[in-house]
Amino acid sequence: MDPKPNHTAHPPSPTATERYRTAVRAAWIAAVFCAAVLVFLLANQWNSRDLLDNPELLALKKTLQQNRGNEGLKEQIRTLDQQIRAEMLHRREFSQTGAWILLAGFVVFLWSTKTAFTYREPLPMPQPGKNSYPQFLRTARLARWSVAALLGAALLATGGLLSRYPSNFSYAPVQVSAAEQAEPTAPPAVQPTVQPAVFSMEEFQKNWPCFRGPQGLGISAYANVPTQWNGTTGEGIRWKTEVPLPGNSSAIVWGSRVFVTGATKEKRAVFGFDADTGKILWQFDVVNIPGSPAEMPNIMEDTGYAAPTPVTNGLGVFAIFPNGDVLGCDFEGRQFWARNLGLPDSMYGYASSLAIHKNQLIIQYDQGSVDDGLSELIALDTQNGKDLWRTKRPVSASWTSPVIVEIDGAWQILTVAPPWVIAYHAENGQEIWRAECASGDVAPSPIYANGLVFAIEPYSNLYALRTGGQGDITKTHIAWQAEDGIPDICSPVSNGEFVYLMDTSGLFTCYRTADGTKAWEKELDVYFHSSPSLVQDKLYLLSDEGEMIIAETGKEFKEIARSLLGEKTKCSPAFLDGRIYIRGEKNLYCIGSPKNP
Repeated sequence: MDPKPNHTAHPPSPTATERYRTAVRAAWIAAVFCAAVLVFLLANQWNSRDLLDNPELLALKKTLQQNRGNEGLKEQIRTLDQQIRAEMLHRREFSQTGAWILLAGFVVFLWSTKTAFTYREPLPMPQPGKNSYPQFLRTARLARWSVAALLGAALLATGGLLSRYPSNFSYAPVQVSAAEQAEPTAPPAVQPTVQPAVFSMEEFQKNWPCFRGPQGLGISAYANVPTQWNGTTGEGIRWKTEVPLPGNSSAIVWGSRVFVTGATKEKRAVFGFDADTGKILWQFDVVNIPGSPAEMPNIMEDTGYAAPTPVTNGLGVFAIFPNGDVLGCDFEGRQFWARNLGLPDSMYGYASSLAIHKNQLIIQYDQGSVDDGLSELIALDTQNGKDLWRTKRPVSASWTSPVIVEIDGAWQILTVAPPWVIAYHAENGQEIWRAECASGDVAPSPIYANGLVFAIEPYSNLYALRTGGQGDITKTHIAWQAEDGIPDICSPVSNGEFVYLMDTSGLFTCYRTADGTKAWEKELDVYFHSSPSLVQDKLYLLSDEGEMIIAETGKEFKEIARSLLGEKTKCSPAFLDGRIYIRGEKNLYCIGSPKNP
């Protein structure tokens, strides 16, 4: 005869009971802890909204437009801007750290819950009825899916917070790479094929080889450039291709090739596109660079990990990234050489674009403070990446790019970084003259027009400097200066008669180059990071929203047309024969008729 089923479970041991109670208490504590951390993170997220659109800062900028000569007001703007950016740093670091803490707390909660179930007192187990076992399976399955859903939700929430702040300001100390002392070598698996030589200046002028085109002046060599298109409907768009990695570097073009860079904190690459079809011909992944830091520095999100625009000489393309990696490869994406210059000490992230002169790759490597003595102007051999010369610069970190122009029959490199505007001989890097007229965080690059160098001191002054001096020309060669409509990011453009300035808030200002008198100003009511460009007698102004405003050059502002890209952008356009190439947030565009050869 079968014995009667035993419906009474064995009593738990004292040790198991204590472990159960400890685990339950730990689970409750972890749950409350996670809830508290989540509340703090959400509050921080809410309070971080539109920090750069601070009403007080916007009001001060508006007041400055009406009272341009108020130096106290300019200092208020600079101070408040620095305070806001410091607050952004604090909040981004808080959210990034808090997200990891939240994830750790949730792991503790799951572990405690599992432990509690392991050591809980078993309940009496009556014999199952006819249909109870399938019901038990359904209940158990539902419980497992519920726990999995909860875990997935927590992971998604944590990942969302981390991805919301993929970068921040970097205050990391400078690390000197061994590559600065040793000869650079190419990765063993990559063999160079064709070595770049000195390019033809005629070909250089016909293409768009660097940031803002030949000589970095933002001037098109062609007049037959489109004025009407719509990226949303496809009207006037020859092709549109997604760029696999993000970046704020602008497109450069030579012949049948378009090049851009892209990067995240984990990955960096150079891309080669077919200029006629938009097809990605190759992707060169930047890996195994001798002396490269193990990790990328944290970079301000507005700057990004691919801000410097590359440069080409028609035989090779050269790129630099904010961790100091610099390289050259041919038009088929095969590496010539690669090396690391050392991690730059740049608060917002290194963003200076490259320039080129004959066989010299010119790098403005500004970093740290003036007292640190870290800034240099560097020339590398385009054939092998070796140092040709280095010149120490008595400046702090900047985000401007070098401009190489011909002045009085000699090629000079023009640079701006606090506190100096400095001109160098392009052949050997020797300093020619300097003028003390830069302060703050300087991003606009200089230009040369009508015999004058134009340099911008953000929020404060536009300086027109006469060339031909030697040494410190601060007291002798400033032809004139202006205080209205001074940009903080966008570089100027000039047709010789006028110089045009665009500030981030959309105030567009025109000065006469002859005497510095203001010809006009126009409120465009849109935001800009892209620098203005000149196409014969037309000005091309590309807003952050991807709207191109086209206006006449002249004694008054006269709008001609507006065209839409269809996505946001902070990049400057490249102008070729019958075409415009623009990099958007996600896609690279070629604007022009499909019938245009």
